[in-house]
Amino acid sequence: MVNITIDNQKISVPSRTTIMEAAAKLGTPIPKLCYLKDINEIAACRVCVVEIEGKDRLVTSCNNVVTEGMVIYTNSPKVRIARRQTVQLILSQHDCKCATCVRSGNCTLQQVANDLNLIDLPFKERFEDTPWDKTFPLIRDSRKCIKCMRCIQICDKIQGLNIWDVTSTGSRTTINVNGNKKINEVSCSLCGQCITHCPVGALRERDDTEDVWSAIADKKKVVVAQVAPAVRAAWGEALGLSREEATIGKIMDALKKIGVDYVFDTSFSADLTIMEEGNEFLQRFTKGELKLRPMFTSCCPGWIRFIKSQYPHLVPQLSTAKSPQQMFGAVMKTYFAQSIGVAPEDIYTVSVMPCVAKKGERNMELFYGEYAGHDIDTVLTTRELTRMIRAAHIDPKSLKDRECDPLMKEWSGAGVIFGATGGVMEAALRSAHYLVTGRNPDPDAFKIVRSPSFETGVVEAEVQIGDATIRAAVVSGLGNVRKLLEAIEHGEVHYDFVEVMACPGGCVGGGGQPIHDGEELAHTRGANLYFLDKNAKIRFSHENQDVMKLYNDFLEKPLSHKSHMLLHTDHTKWDMPR
Repeated sequence: MVNITIDNQKISVPSRTTIMEAAAKLGTPIPKLCYLKDINEIAACRVCVVEIEGKDRLVTSCNNVVTEGMVIYTNSPKVRIARRQTVQLILSQHDCKCATCVRSGNCTLQQVANDLNLIDLPFKERFEDTPWDKTFPLIRDSRKCIKCMRCIQICDKIQGLNIWDVTSTGSRTTINVNGNKKINEVSCSLCGQCITHCPVGALRERDDTEDVWSAIADKKKVVVAQVAPAVRAAWGEALGLSREEATIGKIMDALKKIGVDYVFDTSFSADLTIMEEGNEFLQRFTKGELKLRPMFTSCCPGWIRFIKSQYPHLVPQLSTAKSPQQMFGAVMKTYFAQSIGVAPEDIYTVSVMPCVAKKGERNMELFYGEYAGHDIDTVLTTRELTRMIRAAHIDPKSLKDRECDPLMKEWSGAGVIFGATGGVMEAALRSAHYLVTGRNPDPDAFKIVRSPSFETGVVEAEVQIGDATIRAAVVSGLGNVRKLLEAIEHGEVHYDFVEVMACPGGCVGGGGQPIHDGEELAHTRGANLYFLDKNAKIRFSHENQDVMKLYNDFLEKPLSHKSHMLLHTDHTKWDMPR
C-alpha cells in the first residue's frame, strides 16, 4: 500500500494505482476526455492534469501512478487555469452548435466546459471540414472531432479492424479513415463501437427518423414496427426509467402514440430464426458437412460484414438463415400483408434495433413470387427511438403496458435472450434437443454457453444431444472473433457450431444503444434479458404457437421451399471491400 494525500485528505492505495483512480476512491472525480481504462491511456487531452507538491510542471493523472508520500492537488489555482485554457483551446476547434447535436446533454466535453464555467472563448475558432458520405449508416462530423483517439483505439484493440487512423502532423493532425480512403471503401463492420465510445458528437448513426415520420403521415402506408430484444434492456436509460419500469409493453405503447399502425416484438422472429437455423444445423451436422469447419450463426450483420471482408473463404460456413430482423420483414410483406388484405408495397416495415449494422443489412432485397423489394424499409437505433419519443412530446411516465398486435404476438424466453452473447446458441440448443429427442430439456440445461461477463472472449462447451456430442463456441467482439477464426484455421480448435456477435457482450452492448461515457453496461443489460427468460411462460422457440401457426398456414415447415425462398439468403450476392 502507498500512503498519499489528495486535496488535504490522506488515503492508502495499492501500488501502481493511478492518481485518477486514487482520487476516485475519495469521491473526487478528475475530469477527462480521452481516457478509457486499458484502451486509451495516452493523456492526449491533458484535461486531467493535477499539481504535485514539489514539482513545477502539472502531470496527467490518468497515466501517472502514485508514490509514497505524494501530495496531490486536483483543483488548485494552477490546475484550474491550465484546465480552463486547455478546454478553451479544444473548444476553439470544436463546432459548439450543441442545440443541433445528437449528443447535447450527453456530451463529456459539454459537461467539462460547463463544470469549468466557460462562458466565452478567447481563441479564434477554426474547424476542420472533411467531406463525408451522408448516406452511409455511420456518420463522422469532422467539425466536432477533438482528436482524443478513442475511436482508433477501440477499433484497433477491441474490434481489430483498424478503420481509423491519425493523419497529417502538427497543427494539422486529425483523425480520418485509414489510408485517407472513403468510409465505403474500407471493411467497416458498422459495429458502432466507435460511436458509443466517442465523448462528443463527432461520430453518430445516420438519422432515419424523418423517413418514419413521413411514412406515418402517408395515408397509403400501413406502418408496422418490430422491437429487438436488446432494446428493452436499455431504452429506459435515456428517458429516466428504471429497468423495472422500462418494459417492452411501454415501447409498444410509445410506438402506437407516435402513430405506428401495428407493433410487434422481434423475439417472435427470433423464435422463427431458431426453427430455421436449428434445423439447418442439425441437417448439416447429420450429413457430416461440419467435420472440418463449424457452422456459424448469421443473425449479426456486423459479423457478416466482418467475415465477408476478412475471411471470405469461410462465407459458405455461415447459416443461410436471415437475421430475425430480415425474417420479420419478409413475413410482414407476405403472410401478414395477406392476412390484413394490404398490398406488400403498401406495408412499411420499421425495425428498432440496438445496432448500426442493421441499417446496412436493411439494403438486402427480398425476391419472392411477384414481389421484389426490401424486407425492411427503415431501421432505427435505440437512440433514435428515444429521440422520436421526445419529439412526440410523450411523457415516459405516462406510458402503459400494451400487448403486441395479433398474429405474431407470442414470444419465448429463448427469443428474448438473442440480445445477449450466448443467447442464440442457448436457444438453438434448447430446440435442437427437442428436435432430436422429441422431449424438452431443462430450460437452463445449456446455460454453460452464457458469458460470465462482457470481457470474456470465447466460451466453449461440449453438450450432449441424443447420442451426439456437439462442440459449441460463443464469441463476441471482433478482435476475439479474429483470434478464434485463426485458431480454427490453424487446426488448434474444432467446433461444430459457433455463435458470433460483433459487439462485446452481444446486442445489449450494440453500437445503437444509449451512451454512458466510461461505462460498459452489456453484462447488466444481458442479465435483464436472462431474468425475463427465467420468468417467461414459454422458454422454447418450438413452443411458440404463433410461429407454429405461421408454418401451418403459410410456410408449411422449417426448411421448406417457401421457407427457403422467404427466410434464407445467399451471402455471396453482395460484396464487401477487402
